[in-house]
Amino acid sequence: MSDLPQTEGRNPRSAGLDRLGTPALVELLAEEQRAAIDAVVGQRDVVATVVDAIAARLRGGGRLHYVGAGTSGRLGYLDASEMPPTFGTPRDLVCPHIAGGVEAITRAIEGAEDDGEAGAREMRDHVRPGDAVIGISASGGAPYVVRALETARAVGAYTVGVANSEDTAVHRAAETAIVLRTGPEPLTGSTRLKAGTSQKVLLNTISTAVMVRSHKVYDNLMIDVVATNEKLRGRSQRLVSHLTGFDAARARALIAAAGGSVKTAALMGLRDLDADAARALLAEHGGSLRASLGE
Repeated sequence: MSDLPQTEGRNPRSAGLDRLGTPALVELLAEEQRAAIDAVVGQRDVVATVVDAIAARLRGGGRLHYVGAGTSGRLGYLDASEMPPTFGTPRDLVCPHIAGGVEAITRAIEGAEDDGEAGAREMRDHVRPGDAVIGISASGGAPYVVRALETARAVGAYTVGVANSEDTAVHRAAETAIVLRTGPEPLTGSTRLKAGTSQKVLLNTISTAVMVRSHKVYDNLMIDVVATNEKLRGRSQRLVSHLTGFDAARARALIAAAGGSVKTAALMGLRDLDADAARALLAEHGGSLRASLGE
């Protein structure tokens, strides 16, 4: 039996890849991505446990960290960068860390993933006991990620190890293990394909679910969206109009009075409150619009 991780195996379905006609080539590469969704859904119970554990730490003042190398690290940066505009979070609430530093976001840094001490140092410098750390490695063996998880766990942070192979060093280093069973890639060893897609889906799922549990969502609406451009200003107005039944002009006036906060503006309109009273009511209910409305 080979000691190679599953992500390094040969995929029999893609044998003769370079001999396929272009339509068949495109179909095969796209079709293989279905395994990424199945891999995440197959771990829904453990992912739910992870979501609840992370949400509890954020409520206690902790932060969420992503740690990865190469594609995995870049996906962490992508997800973290989308939290502030989507959910109105502080920029340091979700913190990404990549082997080789920020330069590695746009180009490969040779040997960076093998530098375990760099991963340990990154955690010592940035992680606190109440934080949560998700370490991501397709093969499950990147020393940067393994040492980061070991160090974060020793500090007292909650740790999650994510890999696309079974029983890896990343899994053993963490308190909770998530196995994304995507199997061999259509292009042997190219984990930017199925493995990367599964990691993107997983991080989207975890971060969005954590934000739902953190009262950043009402129904299926982004009530803490930050209106940083015209598109988002229009979305904010539509959200307040939808929630209150008011016309666009009244909704925009409420948003202005609320300092741009959709959640505060909606509560002002629904309960006939001024901005300070609406903010106080939200604070009393932990930021939950639903609870503030008595629902």
